[in-house]
Amino acid sequence: MAMNSQTMGQSPAQNRTVQKFYFAAWRWHFYAGIFVIPFLITLAVTGLMMMFITQFDGRDGEKISVEIQGTALPVSQQAEVALTEVPGSVVEWIGPKGGYLATVFRIKTEGGQRLVAVDPYAGEVLEIWDRRAGWYDLADNIHSSLMIGTTGDRILEVAAGLSLVLIFTGLYLWWPRGNAVSAFVPNFRARGRALWKSLHSVVGIWMSGLLVVFLISGLSWAGVWGGMFVQAWSSFPAEKWDNVPLSDDLHASMNHGHQNDVPWALEQTPMPASGSKAGIDGVPEGTTINIDALVALGTTLDMTGRFRVAYPSGDSGVWTLNRDSMSSDSTDPGNDRTVHVDQYTGKILADVRYEDYSLMGKSMALGIPFHMGLMGTWNFVLNVVFCLSVIFVCISGVVMWLMRRPQRAGRLAAPPSPAEMPLWKGAVLIGLFTAMAFPLVGLTLLGVLVFDLLILNNIPAMKRALS
Repeated sequence: MAMNSQTMGQSPAQNRTVQKFYFAAWRWHFYAGIFVIPFLITLAVTGLMMMFITQFDGRDGEKISVEIQGTALPVSQQAEVALTEVPGSVVEWIGPKGGYLATVFRIKTEGGQRLVAVDPYAGEVLEIWDRRAGWYDLADNIHSSLMIGTTGDRILEVAAGLSLVLIFTGLYLWWPRGNAVSAFVPNFRARGRALWKSLHSVVGIWMSGLLVVFLISGLSWAGVWGGMFVQAWSSFPAEKWDNVPLSDDLHASMNHGHQNDVPWALEQTPMPASGSKAGIDGVPEGTTINIDALVALGTTLDMTGRFRVAYPSGDSGVWTLNRDSMSSDSTDPGNDRTVHVDQYTGKILADVRYEDYSLMGKSMALGIPFHMGLMGTWNFVLNVVFCLSVIFVCISGVVMWLMRRPQRAGRLAAPPSPAEMPLWKGAVLIGLFTAMAFPLVGLTLLGVLVFDLLILNNIPAMKRALS
């Protein structure tokens, strides 16, 4: 390794220490990259698919346009039109974002849940499709679990955690130690592997901060770190709903498929229950409590943009009005709002807004729609550029490895392992912090260490391959 301006003037012993630590970081960067590159490319490609589908086709039929013809039919009549084509029970009304768009109903049938788009003026069914069974949902299933359920979720959680190791070691390797410009501006005068290295490091540094945000927000969906750690910090306290009876069901019971139908911060909070005299004024007295009344209530509550109304589930279920930026209802998470209404009295049992969330809940209310590119055109464009950058950094890393790799068969061409490891105590502290913050990553690092010490170092052929 050539000496740079920072190492010049140091003693030979200090230079050797820097070199050994540098090669140790390089080795970890190399091995983390081998594992995570396939997954990062998969996540970037499926993320692009979902964003383009959401932007131009809509996730829940919100892009289906209609011709405005006078006054729209009452929502209850539109629901009857949907039920004539798809017999079953209406689960949710998904309001249009504008008068020129179709109304969508989610209907529960014996064969599953289906979405029905209705022309609110002509009273005609425009489209019918299975919920969570389109191209968006295929991409989402791959993005969230590799289509292999819990096992895929755990694999992606490990990959996301090791990607953080990849980022931190990469920043250490290529952070400017002399000419700062070279870290942020590619050297297009270079040729061959030097050019690839310059592009790889510069693009990597520019996207590293954003990648950390994406990995942390993505990990919050994961089963172990998200379910057992993050959700526990963010649950909305149901005690804020004074004198309101609570159901045994959680808000998460309203979700269907991989996409959430309620705000992330409320998932682990119990639902209120109908059948008491609790609550404040909602649907005016004397008004029939049906979907028409609930949609009118949402309008009265100034739930602008698009909002949804979920029908009561069971005798103790409630009507739920929801506007959630994570569901692409609006581009401003600060407008998120969830209102529960007693199905018998029409009284409001709970009214939860963004400002009521915990700090973690607010962070996720902002982080998730940002992660999904739902906060406006600027967010969509930024995320597209980011995903393309992730793909480029992964491919350029492989290209550099192929250009560096010896031609002899059986050689992995990993960076050499330093004979000594100064500063190892600092590395151990970093490893312990990572293990505590991300348990699956800690277990993986421990497993790799044991495998390296007990197996690889005792097999001469493997030691040669890794040299």
